[in-house]
Amino acid sequence: MAAHHTTPAAAPLPTPQFDRFYRHAELSQLLADYAAARPDLIERRSIGFSHEGREIWLLVITQRATGPDTDKPALWIDGNIHAAELTASTACLYWLHQLASTYGTDPKTTELLDTRVVYLCPRLNPDGAELALADVPRHIRSSTRPYPFDEPHVDGLTVQDVDGDGRILQMRIADPNGSWKPHPDEPRLLIPREPGEFGGTYYRVMPEGLLENFDGTTIRVNKDREGLDLNRNFPAYWRQEFEQLGAGPYPTSEPEVRAMVDFIVKHPNIGAAVSFHTHSGVILRPMGTQSDDDMTPEDLWIYKRLSDIGAKLTGYPAISIWHDFKYHPKEIITGTQDWVYEHLGALFWTVEIWAPNKEAGITDYDWIHWYRDHPPEDDLKLLKWSDEHCDGHAHNDWRPFVHPQLGAVEIGGWDRMNYWRNPPPKYREREAARFPAWLSQLGLSLPKLQALSTQVEALGPDTWRVRFVVGNAGYLPSYVTKRALERKVARACVFEIELPAGAALVQGKTRIEGPQLEGHAPKNSLQAFVPERDVTADKAQAEWIVRAPAGTVLSLKARAGRAGAVRSELMLR
Repeated sequence: MAAHHTTPAAAPLPTPQFDRFYRHAELSQLLADYAAARPDLIERRSIGFSHEGREIWLLVITQRATGPDTDKPALWIDGNIHAAELTASTACLYWLHQLASTYGTDPKTTELLDTRVVYLCPRLNPDGAELALADVPRHIRSSTRPYPFDEPHVDGLTVQDVDGDGRILQMRIADPNGSWKPHPDEPRLLIPREPGEFGGTYYRVMPEGLLENFDGTTIRVNKDREGLDLNRNFPAYWRQEFEQLGAGPYPTSEPEVRAMVDFIVKHPNIGAAVSFHTHSGVILRPMGTQSDDDMTPEDLWIYKRLSDIGAKLTGYPAISIWHDFKYHPKEIITGTQDWVYEHLGALFWTVEIWAPNKEAGITDYDWIHWYRDHPPEDDLKLLKWSDEHCDGHAHNDWRPFVHPQLGAVEIGGWDRMNYWRNPPPKYREREAARFPAWLSQLGLSLPKLQALSTQVEALGPDTWRVRFVVGNAGYLPSYVTKRALERKVARACVFEIELPAGAALVQGKTRIEGPQLEGHAPKNSLQAFVPERDVTADKAQAEWIVRAPAGTVLSLKARAGRAGAVRSELMLR
């Protein structure tokens, strides 16, 4: 265990409010305040600028006294790549506060920041979040850049707040050919019309919004003018718009994604990553493009092991994207998880925060198909939850409104932004508090290079054999996944020796390529019939023969990609 450093805070720690969402200026100041309060632990960096010119902030969280961040194994955490998924930022801020406030008192936090580094990007998409938090909000998917075309709509219904209450709900119009009807026991609630049903009161339902060039008959809901999905803009398996909506004109075309990709590529010490989204209340693991049967088995085993820990610590089920979280059974979607795992070979999880249906007592449901079809009893449970726990605001009573194009309508229904896409304020901290224990355990599982010994043997009056032995103190191997080895993206252990003036190498090279180092994760149970063959596969050594006067000091260094780097000085005597 590393020596603990308990440098006092330079200024009082901020006291964040986890029940509200921060706009960009406030968030920027809050992150600066954390860096000012704990300069020994936290550095705020800008990794780029958004489409509208806002800085994308990254916090580098590690104990500086134990070495630079680039010499330590790293865990990447990001949130809010999707505009209105604001609780993702809250989860990042909550862990930031936990790390800053418990370092030096909590053994796990202290060990994590003494030996590893956390790269934390609370809001990857500041433009979209700012629009969602505007006084007159809009809830787009991701970036605010118009795409695929830059001209405004000239007809159709554009979703927006038309009654000025700061929310975007639904509008309903009585229509004998409508698809929805009042629930027989609860008229506030609309449920699907049955096949062949006739003779009742029915409604046509559409999002709250305004129409352009309405012909009195046709209502077509426009797609958002801002049609990008930043999570589809990553290099792995990128596909054009006709195959994957919102992917952008080419991989990393968008500055937000390019900033993240550029940073991660320049930091090969990153061995695992977690991206926070909303909603569904699940932990998603790769792969997104292939079934478990097609995965590298060793990677699948470690994914399941670490995902099960996540499920236990967070209360969220851990599921496969391919098997359990497809939006359509005939389609696949690709994004961050494919690039980080399938291309870079680092571990990756997507966390979908918050499950309103589970809050309402609906326990037996499918995460995706439930939104296509579910029994009316579920809607009654949700309405009861809205009345009893949300002051009636998750589902809003229908109220008359004179629409400028449609005339008499009613506005009401589910508030998807504030109660579905995000938890209501009183539940936000509770949801965010689910994750620190798991995130810390993931970080502590990363490979960790350590210097085990340096040895000198005199072979003559000015000739010496020098040996440098290192080991991997982490649970995971230095390459993290077999996928990384297959893709040839994880460098093995590399030894270097630096010779001062008057010293020369007799045997060996200044740089020696060593092996990959296994971690202490057991390959089999103790009951397995086949024993582990190489029981010291976590260790490696380099040897040189040096000619130099006694008293000469040599500098030795070893680096093992995702396991970090170690340095040692050795006097010849």
